[in-house]
Amino acid sequence: MLPKAAFLRLLVLIQLVSMGAMEISGPFWPLQIQRLLGAEKAHYIGFLSTMVYVGPLLAAAILTPLWGKLGDRTGHKPMIVRALVALALCQGFAGLATDPWVLVAVRVLQGALAGFIAAAQAYALTSFSDTGRGKILVRLQTATAVGSLMGPVLGGWLIDRWGFASLCFSATAICLLCAVLSLFLPDDAARTRHAENQTTAALPRGWLKGILLIIVLIQAAKVMPQPFYALYVSEILHAPGWLIGVSYAASAATLALSAPYWGRLIDSWQPSHTLQVIERVAWLCALTLACTALANEWVGFLATRLLWGVWQGALLPVAYTLIACSTAPGKQGFNLGIANSAAKAGALCGLASGGIGVAVVGLANSFWLVALTYTLAALGIRWVRSLSQPPHTAPAACAFLNPDKRFHI
Repeated sequence: MLPKAAFLRLLVLIQLVSMGAMEISGPFWPLQIQRLLGAEKAHYIGFLSTMVYVGPLLAAAILTPLWGKLGDRTGHKPMIVRALVALALCQGFAGLATDPWVLVAVRVLQGALAGFIAAAQAYALTSFSDTGRGKILVRLQTATAVGSLMGPVLGGWLIDRWGFASLCFSATAICLLCAVLSLFLPDDAARTRHAENQTTAALPRGWLKGILLIIVLIQAAKVMPQPFYALYVSEILHAPGWLIGVSYAASAATLALSAPYWGRLIDSWQPSHTLQVIERVAWLCALTLACTALANEWVGFLATRLLWGVWQGALLPVAYTLIACSTAPGKQGFNLGIANSAAKAGALCGLASGGIGVAVVGLANSFWLVALTYTLAALGIRWVRSLSQPPHTAPAACAFLNPDKRFHI
């Protein structure tokens, strides 16, 4: 039997590879829709290109908590396998689709059947809680970020050589391989059934809703640059094409490097102090993005991207940790599913705000919008802190799992 640390590394590897597979086709859906529509139906390109991204996010936001609740009852390992198989099948169908409307429908179905990230988080927290919850969630979030950046790089190479279908079929093969690998993970069904019998006292009023609002705000700020990022680097900074990719990936690199540090800190903080840190980091993000907006050459711009990545490790993973530490063990899947739905809602808000905002203020001023959004996020966190008092009786590492030091909240 392998040690727990080896199984945790396997789970992190599965998350990294599967997320990379799902993002192989990420930037290229509009190109396939354009090809399938043809010249006579080109007027649908805008609507379908929007729906191919928005549809899956909406479906996942609605249904991910339900998959999480099912995982709380049956174990989260079966939900990991189910989600990977569903992702593989949907990608395969997308590669075979010859109608753009069918392609969008398959993408929506993919979002509805997914829920992999929440299942992996709940499984890790149920099976490896003695490792440190903050550390676990930071590692999984880092794997997601790195995989999401590696995928499009591979996808660009594949589409140039073998066309769009090769992206989908490659994702199918990789997700099926990940599903097979996940079968070797230890079963968590017994732990999940045991967790259902553990109860905790009621949370402080408004605590969970407040953390979900924080997730929406920081995720909206994070994804806001996506609609205009490439255009900004190309037209405002006059940078070459390769620099677009390098500067975009820079924040993921520093996130990955700084993540272990943040993970150790998270597991030693009180919840009240954790909220203070999130607020301060949001202010630092606002300041960093203001420097990004002021940078008039690519060296300074790249430096702010690197710094921004350092702060990212202390935002979304920390918020997920607060959700995990505020939840009875038997409800981890459901509440983490809600947290992931909040992140998807934030992503939708950020994408819409970025696309609309750049049309209003102009491309040259677009990063000021991101700095403003982080400012609003910081103010929102301050407001949440004033409305709901966090638990004060235990560290954020969720000591209620330790029988010698129970954390009842």
